Amino acid sequence: MEKLSLTAKKRKQILRLGLLTFLITFLIFLTPLNALAVSFNSQNNENLFQGIDEFLTSIPKNYYTLMKVDDLKNIRNLVLIDVREPSEYYAGHIPHAINIPLPTLTQNLAQIPQEKPVVLYCSSGYRSAMGVMTLHLLGYDNVRGFPPSIAGWKTAGEPIEIGNVRG
Repeated sequence: MEKLSLTAKKRKQILRLGLLTFLITFLIFLTPLNALAVSFNSQNNENLFQGIDEFLTSIPKNYYTLMKVDDLKNIRNLVLIDVREPSEYYAGHIPHAINIPLPTLTQNLAQIPQEKPVVLYCSSGYRSAMGVMTLHLLGYDNVRGFPPSIAGWKTAGEPIEIGNVRG
């Protein structure tokens, strides 16, 4: 019986210690979060909000209108960038696309012209959207995404190149 009582006592002590640790950790992290919230609510960040607003209003109205394969095929002097990983690109990509994986996009800006139309695609639209946003933040207003991505291209019965890594 006593062993059981000691075990229950130890459990209570461990529970109290865990709760105390949680509360201390919570209070330590809560203070910077409150300071951050006050900081964001202050007028000192008016420039930040203005910058965000300018960025959001600078997104081209036709960003999501490049929804059809024919729209993509009809762009003259197009630079088409596949932002998937090299293994995905090698397994099949849209002809004439160059491969610049998303994590290396900013390291390869020299390959991305600002005077020609640029379209990014991936396998689902997620990585290309991140790439478009990144390039817009860097001043590339000639960049759009192709949300149908490689799957939409294949579904439309368009040709796919295999191998032949470019980029």
